[in-house]
Amino acid sequence: MQANALIVQTQLIEGCLKGDRRSQKLLYDTFSPRMFKVCLRFAKNQVDAEDILQESFVKLFNSLNRYRGEGSFEGWVRRIFVNTAIEHIRKRSLNAVSYEHLENSLIDHQTTPLEKLYLEDLVKIAEQLSDGYQTVFRQYAVEGYSHKEIAHRLGITESTSKSQYSRGKAILRALIIAERAKEAGLNR
Repeated sequence: MQANALIVQTQLIEGCLKGDRRSQKLLYDTFSPRMFKVCLRFAKNQVDAEDILQESFVKLFNSLNRYRGEGSFEGWVRRIFVNTAIEHIRKRSLNAVSYEHLENSLIDHQTTPLEKLYLEDLVKIAEQLSDGYQTVFRQYAVEGYSHKEIAHRLGITESTSKSQYSRGKAILRALIIAERAKEAGLNR
């Protein structure tokens, strides 16, 4: 069955490279639901996610001839979408956030309520962070990238990535504590 799927995938790629509209539509229909979820993880709203999705598909079709059949095709596709999302965020936030002027502080190694939350709740709360903090936080805590990888991807230093994560975590901790106090009726 895997061999048949590989043959179909190869035929689909070849059709797209030849400009066959049906192959392109099938590729889009196959990957758009999963890749839209990837885009939503990086975007602040659905409109931005849709923009990233479309921009990513343009890049995918333009670079399809570079796929060499090494490794998972879906992994290769996903990498294009993640990189496009990061570029999108970076372009938007370069003027708003100066990464080099952030302090290297607020590092806390204690177990906190933040570390006990479920991933969905954490991602939802993280949407309240600024683009810079949110991008680093998601890549480190959700996507599992190292600070070195994040620094390379975003064009920042490794210490800036660590600082962004630490400060974002501190802000999230404060948001969680405030939310818990509100739920307990302490913050009226």
